[in-house]
Amino acid sequence: MTILVDMDDVIERLLARLVECTNEKFHRNATVDQVTDWDIIVAYPGMTKKQVLDFMFEPGFWMTVEPVPGAAEALKHFMDEGHEVYIVTASEYEVINEKMTECLFRLFPFLSWDRVIVTRRKQLIRGDVLIDDGIHNLEGGDYKKILFTAPYNRDYDAEANGMIRVKNWDEIVRIIDGME
Repeated sequence: MTILVDMDDVIERLLARLVECTNEKFHRNATVDQVTDWDIIVAYPGMTKKQVLDFMFEPGFWMTVEPVPGAAEALKHFMDEGHEVYIVTASEYEVINEKMTECLFRLFPFLSWDRVIVTRRKQLIRGDVLIDDGIHNLEGGDYKKILFTAPYNRDYDAEANGMIRVKNWDEIVRIIDGME
């Protein structure tokens, strides 16, 4: 199978790191669970999106982002089983090189540039499965849709919209292994 995998908050913990940096710099105490909308600003009233997201453009930021537990083992498992695994990300072009070299390839050394697709329109990419936390990336696509649970998609009725909701990588492995 061709397995398409989102990067941010599916295999690495970008939101958690942004919340940590914002809280530290601006003396706030928001939590990841308070980001109940795709727009992170809901957790930071009075702040701009630029104040929160600009951390991604700072040198060394991507070296501090941690993996989602179980992601590396699952991706390696799929590749060892003969599946084609591609990271499909809507990353900003200004940071794509740092993000890939300092985060993706550091956390997942078995991946390389030939396994990365950068696009904001994931529905245009062909694959058997897309694993993503962004509802907008799953809607309308011609693939099996796996919604990775996050605070901002928790209330979405995944099943009614043809998606399978998961909470962790163990569940994803069971689902995909069961599809073979």
